[in-house]
Amino acid sequence: METTLTEQRKDVRSDLSWPVSVWLPDANRFFNGRSKNVSRGGAYLTVPMTTPIRPGQEVEINFPRTMTLARQKGQYARIKCAKILRVDRKGMLEGACIGMAVQFSDKDIETV
Repeated sequence: METTLTEQRKDVRSDLSWPVSVWLPDANRFFNGRSKNVSRGGAYLTVPMTTPIRPGQEVEINFPRTMTLARQKGQYARIKCAKILRVDRKGMLEGACIGMAVQFSDKDIETV
């Protein structure tokens, strides 16, 4: 049986491989990962396969800034609140990671 996914993105995503830290309140800790693509409304991230994530979970994503950008903006990171929409476990064997599609929420913690 073949499954067809309907595209639901409102914003164009740009490929961006950048280190991120994902705060999981349920686990009371950060998990380090990488962004794969980002848009104004969401992102696709990869995290270690042992990260306890599930769709519907609220997370905080820390996008660290380079020193140059931090001096320019006055903060060392941009923190976005998000909801996990989808968890993709296809990469577990190849890269020991899982993917997650997140949608940013309006209640962002702007900067640190």
